[in-house]
Amino acid sequence: MLSPIAYHRIYRLSAWYDLLVTWPFATPLTLAVFWSMMGGLHDTMGLAPLPGLSVYAVLFANFFGSVVLIWSVVRLRLNDVRLARYDAVGRWAFSAWQLYALSMGASPILWGFVIAEITWAILQSLPVKQIEQTA
Repeated sequence: MLSPIAYHRIYRLSAWYDLLVTWPFATPLTLAVFWSMMGGLHDTMGLAPLPGLSVYAVLFANFFGSVVLIWSVVRLRLNDVRLARYDAVGRWAFSAWQLYALSMGASPILWGFVIAEITWAILQSLPVKQIEQTA
């Protein structure tokens, strides 16, 4: 069982993690640069080349990046740990979709994101000690 202070730290760190990881997806330009870098990483690791990004892939990646950035800022600005429970549900869902993508042949680099998502999901799903109130 986590202390409220520890849970608050986890909650804030998860929002900062989301900002760091998702900003490259938020615009067509940043996505193009990121995708090129990922392609280079694939080449270096001897992995299959990444597919080109269609207009629909860019649209949905930008949608994903924008929504997650906004959600991260909302969590940081409101600073309400109750939002961590909602975030945990989203992380469980994202983990499922990423595992599905891996089962369909997605890049093994995706495992790093899956592990991070599941870790944040577990941490944000843990019970938190209730603070005893004195009368």
